[in-house]
Amino acid sequence: MTGSSPSVFLLIPAYNEERRIGPVLERYASHLQAHYPGPIQIVVILNGCRDNTLGVVESAERRHSCISHLEFAAPIGKGGALIEGLKLAPLADFIGYVDADGATPPEAFLDLVSHAVTRNADCVIASRWISGAKITHAQPEKRRIASRLFHLFVEGFFWMGIRDTQCGAKVFRRQAIEVVHGQLRLADLAFDVNLLYSLKRAGFRIEEVATVWNDQTGSHVVFNFRTSLNMLLSLIRLRLLYSPIYPWLGPLRPVEKWLYLKLNAPPPLSRPVAPTGASPSQDASQVSDDHRR
Repeated sequence: MTGSSPSVFLLIPAYNEERRIGPVLERYASHLQAHYPGPIQIVVILNGCRDNTLGVVESAERRHSCISHLEFAAPIGKGGALIEGLKLAPLADFIGYVDADGATPPEAFLDLVSHAVTRNADCVIASRWISGAKITHAQPEKRRIASRLFHLFVEGFFWMGIRDTQCGAKVFRRQAIEVVHGQLRLADLAFDVNLLYSLKRAGFRIEEVATVWNDQTGSHVVFNFRTSLNMLLSLIRLRLLYSPIYPWLGPLRPVEKWLYLKLNAPPPLSRPVAPTGASPSQDASQVSDDHRR
């Protein structure tokens, strides 16, 4: 990549991450500014945080002009936060996201960007399950088993041929996100499947790249029966969304919402969510101003 490298937005959804996100932002901002020659902006999406995540992010913003944030007062789920953040896609050539825990190092994220640019790919996703991946600290055995079972359900429902839909590092060409954004509805952990399946159906090219991954302790996601049922419910909902009977299921929406809430999961989105104190367009303009500095 040269000085004419395309512009990049990096989204980092965050829920109660005051203990971990500070060092992650410092590593990402320092590395990306030093090693990426094009314009780059890091946007943290605060998703109903009840701790001092906002204060930590604002402190990082004062040290690095490439960092900005959007804040949502009520929890809208990781998927909901990313759906809102991806509205910023028109402001850059490529837009991507990573998890707030730092499991994906900045070097690995830049590998995805480089692959997307040089291969002219619409979507490049990091994969922990293909040859060449380096897992420096593996997930606990129960999480690995749950991950592989979820993968079997994803393949059974959607036949995408993707080995790792859930790795939290992905990069997309702006035009691809603009085409499929209106189809993104799942606000929970099955959001990635929603996004990738929408891209596949629209004819966009998805490539998996072996990544470096370091599982982090302190995850907010607890894999138990409730979580598993929630994710299975979301996969069924997504499958029905693309079936001819979906328009007839409208009377079941209240039951669906009740079930998600009983599972302590964010229900599917039916309308846009506005950030605290401003409209999404106002926040996008602010991020755009920061991006041009």
